[in-house]
Amino acid sequence: MSRLFLSALAVGVFMCASANAADHPIYSLTMKSLAGGDVDLSKYEGKVLLIVNTASECGATPQYAPLQELHAKYADQGLAVVGFPCNQFGKQEPGTAVEISTFCTENYGVEFDMFSKIDVNGDDAAALYKFLTSDATGLEDTGPIKWNFEKFLVSKDGKVLARYRTKISPDTTEVVADIEEALAQ
Repeated sequence: MSRLFLSALAVGVFMCASANAADHPIYSLTMKSLAGGDVDLSKYEGKVLLIVNTASECGATPQYAPLQELHAKYADQGLAVVGFPCNQFGKQEPGTAVEISTFCTENYGVEFDMFSKIDVNGDDAAALYKFLTSDATGLEDTGPIKWNFEKFLVSKDGKVLARYRTKISPDTTEVVADIEEALAQ
């Protein structure tokens, strides 16, 4: 059995209690877009998500390019790349929403959904990241985000399938294969 299938199976019991989007730990949330509007995350139900915490002044910032390439290649097949700027690591995302948006568009042509700056660790961490880093995901790799550009792959029905740390570029064979497998489900 594949690693993704086993991960999805491991959280199946947890997810069975969430019969609809209103009860789901991801789809029940509303977050602010980078433009400032409310976004009901239930809009992503039925899509494969690649969730990433981002920063504009990080050594890993060039990962915006392969993230945009994945968006361009797979969005029509049901992939949604979503970025969450965070300034918790080396103060590498100091910009305002407008500055972040301009940077992403002008330097990397980012067209995927970007959200307002959040905390991903600590008491003020966004509820989304409290869930993604928790044992409730069923992943072996849980706990705090260690740096910018950590990525989480989420299935069409909201199961967290994989976590990729900063050093794993989103365009690696492993990540692409996992995305393609999740899209085929």
